[in-house]
Amino acid sequence: MWRLEAAAFQALFGFLRLIGVEGASAFGGGLLRWLGPLTGTHKTVRRNLAIAFPDMDAAERDRLAIDQWEQTGRTFAELAVMDRLTPEGGRVEVVGLERLHAVRDSGRPVVLISGHLANFEVMAAVIMAAGVPCQVTYRAANNPYVDALIRKSRERYGIRLFAPKGDGTRELMAGMKRGDSIALLVDQKYNQGPEVEFFGQPVNASPGAARLALKFGTVMLPLSVVRLPGVRFRVTAHEPIAVTGDDKGQAVLEGIQAANRFVEDRVREAPVDWFWVHKRWPDAVYRALIESDFR
Repeated sequence: MWRLEAAAFQALFGFLRLIGVEGASAFGGGLLRWLGPLTGTHKTVRRNLAIAFPDMDAAERDRLAIDQWEQTGRTFAELAVMDRLTPEGGRVEVVGLERLHAVRDSGRPVVLISGHLANFEVMAAVIMAAGVPCQVTYRAANNPYVDALIRKSRERYGIRLFAPKGDGTRELMAGMKRGDSIALLVDQKYNQGPEVEFFGQPVNASPGAARLALKFGTVMLPLSVVRLPGVRFRVTAHEPIAVTGDDKGQAVLEGIQAANRFVEDRVREAPVDWFWVHKRWPDAVYRALIESDFR
């Protein structure tokens, strides 16, 4: 069954590469725009939007819920043609490139952070194109044959991936000791860890990015990406976030909060670009929403 699944996955990727960047993106976007609202996950999307934007008109939230499915579908389909979505290919513009070049030229690692924004794979392509030695963590697919295909797809544009064991701290530290920067998405749900605020609600967040920045005496360098018309993207390297202080616990907590605030600000700027399909908040926040008669 794994081999059959991998064969179907490979055939789909072959088809998407055959129809080209714009065709693949449009195919994925149209498919999920139709299919996504029919799934149980659509309820999660609507609840997430209600938590993040309680004052938004309900009709506008419903339109946004549909539109984000198209963006999500485009992102997944574009994985097949990511080697064509690079700065060299002319579809990606970079703002603040000098900050990435400064990291490259310093020979010292930083902790690159971002969230699931637009096609977040594009940020990794920009890091590679800027010449920054970097390791990117990812969750390995359950099917090892599919996982090999995904890794091969990403290797086309220079990404070095590793699937961490546990929380991956040991592997990340080893990479930074070698001088490699690391890239982390900081907007994933955690069931434990320090509590910070995200869209006015409490969330547990991973302390990894801030802890590693503090330990290695470096900064967190935030990146963002927005989708532009015509399957184009703008990636921005923002002002670094320092993680310092005599009280290490407090310094890490403030760093984590700053990282989550950065993601929140980017989502507010372009809400359709975020990955609304995952449950970011604790169960208690969702229960409170349901008890408020949200439907």
